[in-house]
Amino acid sequence: MQRKALSQLLEWKNSKRRKPLILKGARQVGKTWLMKEFGRLYYEKTFYFSFEKEEELSNIFEKNKDPFRIIDLLGTIYNTKIEPKKHLIIFDEIQECPKALNSLKYFNEEANEYHIIAAGSLLGTLLADAMSYPVGKVNLLNVYPMDFEEFLGAVEPGLLKYIEETKPEDIIEIQHTKLIEQYHNYLIIGGMPECVSSWVNEKNSGTVAQIQKELINIYENDFAKHNKEVNAARILLVFRSLVSQLSKENEKFIYGCVKSGARAREFEEAIEWLVSSGIVLRIYDVTKPEHPLKAFEDLSSFKLFFFDVGLLKYAAGVSNKDIILDSGFQFKGPLTENYVLQQLIPQFDVPPHYYSPAQNYEVDFLLQNESDIIPVECKAGKNTLSASFKRFRKEQKPELAIRFSELPYKEQDDMVNVPLYLAGQIKKIQSAR
Repeated sequence: MQRKALSQLLEWKNSKRRKPLILKGARQVGKTWLMKEFGRLYYEKTFYFSFEKEEELSNIFEKNKDPFRIIDLLGTIYNTKIEPKKHLIIFDEIQECPKALNSLKYFNEEANEYHIIAAGSLLGTLLADAMSYPVGKVNLLNVYPMDFEEFLGAVEPGLLKYIEETKPEDIIEIQHTKLIEQYHNYLIIGGMPECVSSWVNEKNSGTVAQIQKELINIYENDFAKHNKEVNAARILLVFRSLVSQLSKENEKFIYGCVKSGARAREFEEAIEWLVSSGIVLRIYDVTKPEHPLKAFEDLSSFKLFFFDVGLLKYAAGVSNKDIILDSGFQFKGPLTENYVLQQLIPQFDVPPHYYSPAQNYEVDFLLQNESDIIPVECKAGKNTLSASFKRFRKEQKPELAIRFSELPYKEQDDMVNVPLYLAGQIKKIQSAR
């Protein structure tokens, strides 16, 4: 399987600003595979160290702060010399050894010629803590589940090549139909690498569902296993409320849906933990749809989504039949929004927001590309009527407005209809206009 993050890792390798790199992302999104595959492709040799499998490795960092001494000891374990630039050093599950995490500071300051990548489960929650970690001394890279284009490259590489080489307006009907079918498959399978690999090899959605069940169990077990000061029961309550939160007509997060009578102060830390872990995606409402969006965030008004649409589909109990037959089931809208959000987040430096200035008036997403604000409407099928989106365009007159649907690509005076399978190409589409 090809991952877009490999090209980002290559940019890091060749960057003049290269520092030790930390990969952030939820468990099982493929961080270990990425590091090893990157080493295989671009280095003469890779030295892999897992602090979870080899607990005694921590002893090296407990007793040493000199990066060159650490390199000598690590090389001795492999019975060879670790060379700068030629070799890649991988520290996996580094959360198990905070002093190894802290050592990256010294590698940056004294031995930056050595190429080091670190990753770990729930590492985002550790970096969010007031612990000693190398602030400003490392590069960070977020790793997400496979997006739709990566999924397509794994299951139908010919179709991926087709959309990469064909202008959106030139996609013919038969290919459009095939791409919509694969989009439906993606809603079922999602982007977790193990699920995608299973689908490629077996084409058995029942096996995929079993993997999704196991993954959700892993995450729920992590709540109790890895959190320290945050109440594990509250994390679990928030996580299990996500489906019902998204099922509401207004998807804004309501604390009362977590627990009757619940207040923000009881669950704020639990939400922060889930967001920092990468398991939950959070987007904020804005009071004005203007640049810069972050200046107008309403921190009390937000939505929470799953980090993977396949896991959301499984957790919500949506049947494969309803997706494949394109029926109008109630949860289709939230599922579509979750999918679109996943495709948009990696494309933009500023996270997507939404705009909800009044009752019965909401724009699904607002994107900021430099100083441009792009409103986005997500339609689950072919019914594209939206009073809110029409009102926003009339009042705000944006240069570009995007509506996602299952209809073919079509440019209109003040709006572009983009088929859902092209959600990963929004920046490319914008620059071409």
